Amino acid sequence: MAIQVICPGCRSTFTVSDKFAGQTGPCPKCKKPITIPTDAAKEVKIHGPEEEAARSGRGPVAPIVFVEHRVPKVVSVALVAGAVMTMLLAFAARMVWGPGGAPTWLLAATACIVAMPCAWAGYQVVRDRDLEPYFGRSLLLRTAICGAVYAGLWFVKGFLPPDLTNDMWPWVYIAPPFLVAGALAALATLDLDWGTGVAHFSLYVMFTALLRWLAGFMPV
Repeated sequence: MAIQVICPGCRSTFTVSDKFAGQTGPCPKCKKPITIPTDAAKEVKIHGPEEEAARSGRGPVAPIVFVEHRVPKVVSVALVAGAVMTMLLAFAARMVWGPGGAPTWLLAATACIVAMPCAWAGYQVVRDRDLEPYFGRSLLLRTAICGAVYAGLWFVKGFLPPDLTNDMWPWVYIAPPFLVAGALAALATLDLDWGTGVAHFSLYVMFTALLRWLAGFMPV
């Protein structure tokens, strides 16, 4: 079970394993001492540096070490193989229907199918290594929600007038709202900050744009 902690110094929010309950250590970001609550079900109370020093009479003990949940090699290999297979299928669609001739339902299905794997892989790339990561069922649920939002943004893009999307220069004005929406989805589901949230969404956009290009469409 994970315990959510808020640093009193930089106000960063992160989770730690319940085996660290009751321990004191520096914040992974600002290094100010914090105390992990002993019961996650109770109200989380964070002791500031002055309060902790006065109570214990000494500085923080050894830093809290987060358990690194490494991605199994078989999962990484399967992900790479799936990405290569998807690109080959996109090129095959170009051969079957001609450049830019793949049906709309196929484009929509592809955007939805690759959304969750892209969200999962992107999280492994851009997440903060100083914080304990999400994993297991929690990570699957969060990446599923994030991926659904990403796929929904492609759906919204489909309603834009073709005159706006057939040329690249209008995207100077169109792209920022999409980037903000994608970053917000990453912030809400995966606790990323603005920079990594934009990078996370951009990974999905770049991969789907590559698939569109392979199928003979405009990348965006």
